[in-house]
Order: sequence, then structure tokens, then C-alpha cells
Amino acid sequence: MLDAFSEATFRRVLSKCIEEGPKHIVMDLSQIDFVDSSGLGALVQLVKKAQGEGGSLQIVTNPRVTQTVKLVRLEKFLSLKSTVEEAVENIKPS
Repeated sequence: MLDAFSEATFRRVLSKCIEEGPKHIVMDLSQIDFVDSSGLGALVQLVKKAQGEGGSLQIVTNPRVTQTVKLVRLEKFLSLKSTVEEAVENIKPS
């Protein structure tokens, strides 16, 4: 679950990964069964942060999460993928 309760920790941990880790990150959320507006806000902020650092954040989801993201029309901005393999293939070599 990615909601108001877990969002702060989620964002803090992922922000650190973006700052210290590789430029391109694949985040597998395929086992998440619920994302609320705070979770969506965190995802948007993390994608912007990764792009600002010259990298990317590829997000793997399941149909339930994808449906939630589509309701707020963020599926293209968040560049959702259905498998880890698809996300890895989408990373552009730099």
C-alpha cells in the first residue's frame, strides 16, 4: 500500500536512492494493491527528481495501480510499464 501513512518514508528512501544510486532506477510496484493521492504525489515528485538528476525512474505496476494512475491522467508522465524487462528496455543508454 502506498498511502498517506507510508508516503513520507517511501519518498525519503527513494530520494536517497536517486541522489546516491545509479542514474536510472526501475521501481517494481507490481505487488502494491493500493495507491492514494499522496502516493501518486510522491511518484510524481520522485520522477521529477530523477529527471532533474539526469536520470529516469521506470515504474512497473499492475492493472489496479495503472487504473488509479490513469484516472488522474498521469500514465504517460509516470511512464508505467507492465514488466521489469519492459522497464529495463526503456532505459536509454547515456
